[in-house]
Amino acid sequence: MPIAPVIKEPEALITWAEEQHRGGHTIGVVPTMGYLHEGHVSLVRRAKAECARVVASIFVNPTQFGPKEDLARYPRDLGGDLAKLSAAGVDLVFVPEKEAMYPAGFDTYVVPGEIASTLCGASRPGHFRGVATVVLMLLRMARADRAYFGEKDFQQLAVIRRMAKDLWLGVDVIGCPIVREPDGLAMSSRNVYLSPRERAQAVCLSQALAAVANRVAAGERHAEALRALMRTMIEAADTARVDYVEVVDALTLRPITTLDRDALAAVAVFFGKTRLIDNRQLHI
Repeated sequence: MPIAPVIKEPEALITWAEEQHRGGHTIGVVPTMGYLHEGHVSLVRRAKAECARVVASIFVNPTQFGPKEDLARYPRDLGGDLAKLSAAGVDLVFVPEKEAMYPAGFDTYVVPGEIASTLCGASRPGHFRGVATVVLMLLRMARADRAYFGEKDFQQLAVIRRMAKDLWLGVDVIGCPIVREPDGLAMSSRNVYLSPRERAQAVCLSQALAAVANRVAAGERHAEALRALMRTMIEAADTARVDYVEVVDALTLRPITTLDRDALAAVAVFFGKTRLIDNRQLHI
């Protein structure tokens, strides 16, 4: 199987993208940090179905990691990633070096507003500043018409949509469904960190979210009761340490007291040193 072309320089990506647009081709972009799984590949398949050309990026972005987070040990497998992306049919893979994205003197960042202040934004100060900045750069370099993100990172998706709207980027930001393991655990590059015991217990996240959805379907509208249910189920796992369990408005991501419109149940939990996130949309 031939490997998709790889470029490292932003200028080369810009040149390629402008050539594609001159040829009348739409460009879909799938930003990733690598160590790809079926969730990432599903984004590429969606992009392939909707765009004439598809670019995937692999870049472990340092500006979205806090000083005590897992940048140095974030899993990497460039060879495996290129094989997966090539099999999925990408037209180009962008694998820049840190120095190309953040050259000496770099001093301009995108600072998201209120939508980035809750959930992971509260737990990881500065995280979405780094995310929004690097995504904006990637979308501009690739001259993106559409960009594809997984709904597991629901707040990230919301932040990028807000940025695209507010800054008139002219990019359709498309969310794609969470892809799960057979037992319900949301696929994540960080799952590889889990010990066998932690991996077995991590399924409590999807189970707690499913229980909340069932409770809402049965008529429960008190958000605090739903939070308590999730916390009780998750804390029954002795390797789990809750960062947050929340029920928020599906559009603003602000906490709510009563479900009178569509909402989102969202969790972030440490299993050992590994922080996992998951969510479920609650339709009223």
